[in-house]
Amino acid sequence: MKKLDLRKELKHLYNPSGKEPALIDVPPMTFACVDGRGDPNGPEFEAATGALYAFSYTIKFLVKKERAIDYPVMALEGLWSVEGKADFSMGDFKERDAWRWTAMIMQPEAAAPDLWPRALEQAARRGTPFLEKLHFERFDEGRCAQIMHIGPYSMEPATLALLHGFIHAQGYRPRGRH
Repeated sequence: MKKLDLRKELKHLYNPSGKEPALIDVPPMTFACVDGRGDPNGPEFEAATGALYAFSYTIKFLVKKERAIDYPVMALEGLWSVEGKADFSMGDFKERDAWRWTAMIMQPEAAAPDLWPRALEQAARRGTPFLEKLHFERFDEGRCAQIMHIGPYSMEPATLALLHGFIHAQGYRPRGRH
């Protein structure tokens, strides 16, 4: 059995500093995703994360059984935006019902597209809701700035301000979703 540990291989992406931002180069990666809107403490986000984990664990065990590759399921990630705005600003934290989000879990190359339909079918047999909203996206982000926010959501605007200041100091500008 081959062991694959993307958390170790991609440590620079998945274990960033919580003290200061850094520039990183992100390789192309494929994600299982569910799009939604509203407060991430609401039932839609909860159902979306349930669908993502149900799919991710189902395909993990298919890969282990059929391809003799074992790996840990990756962490839940998210992209955040507010409709009609170019970037996610500090004031947007008060308007959580207006948030648009993509909840997502990175899938390793071993969890290839030929297995996706069977993993979805098996997860659906267990009664997992929201699987019909699950889709796959390949992201090729390249050069990015990141920092790990540690603490409550209410303190995240300070972390974002630090990150945005760093981005501008490096001669870049924020783009895309948060």
